[in-house]
This record gives sequence, C-alpha cells and structure tokens, in this order.
Amino acid sequence: MHDPRVRPLLDELAVEYDSRYGDLFGRGAAADELNRYPASEFKGPGGALLVVQENGGSIAGGAFRRYDNETAEFKRIWTHSAHRRRGLARFVLAELEALAAGRGYRRVFLTTGPRQPEAKHLYLTSGYEPQFDLDQDPEIIRSLAFTKNLPAAPLS
Repeated sequence: MHDPRVRPLLDELAVEYDSRYGDLFGRGAAADELNRYPASEFKGPGGALLVVQENGGSIAGGAFRRYDNETAEFKRIWTHSAHRRRGLARFVLAELEALAAGRGYRRVFLTTGPRQPEAKHLYLTSGYEPQFDLDQDPEIIRSLAFTKNLPAAPLS
C-alpha cells in the first residue's frame, strides 16, 4: 500500500469517501478507514494488491486481505473518476476473485457503504449475495456486506 502507484487510488478514495459520507460518519472518517489496516495485511500469500495502469497512470485497483482461513476480504476496489463506465471495476473484481481462488480462498467477503449505489449494483450483478435486507434503507444499515463463494482454483 506504500507503492507510489497506489497513491492515486488512496487519494481519490479519501476525497470520494469524505464527499459522500462526511455528514454520515464525520469529517476525517475516510482517512481513518483508509488507514485502518496495516499494509502488511495486503501482502502475499494471504493478501494481494492489484493496480491497473494505462499510459503509466493508475486508473483502477483493489486489494484483499485474509478474513479467515477460507475467506478473502476485498478492500479498496476503485476506478479513477475519469475512467469510469469502462468495465474496469468488473475487471478488477474478476481478477481479485481469480487471485484469491488461486491462493486457496473459497469465499469472498466485502462491504460497501450506503451511499455507493454503483458498488452495490456491481456486487449484486456479479453474483455476490447481500448479507442484509435489500428492502431496508441503506442509511440505517450503514455497512452493506456481501459474500460470494469462489470456484475451486484449477490444479496446476
């Protein structure tokens, strides 16, 4: 997470989180969330970080960490605001799933916030099961959790 290629991801996420959630979680909550986990938790073999670059710039990415022995927790799935609506988030999600399955994980756990309807839609249309009542007001739920079973990794 200290790689300079990751800085655009973290910087834009902080701005986006603060602009979407400032009045819900309080100013500065974005930085707290982005710094919640030490970088070591995203290192292999239990974790991974994926950065998609175009013309030398970071345009999308995501990461995972060990949630438990069979479950990877996906974090920081992001697409630069200038590169959205190109399928990059779906690409990052699929790549993270393949990486996690290749490392022996059988499930994915992730959360998104109530003010990220695009992320909620992405997860629902990518086979993730909501762990909350879809009919309930997301602002009341606050943290929208999803899970997905991964296919077994092919034997090499």
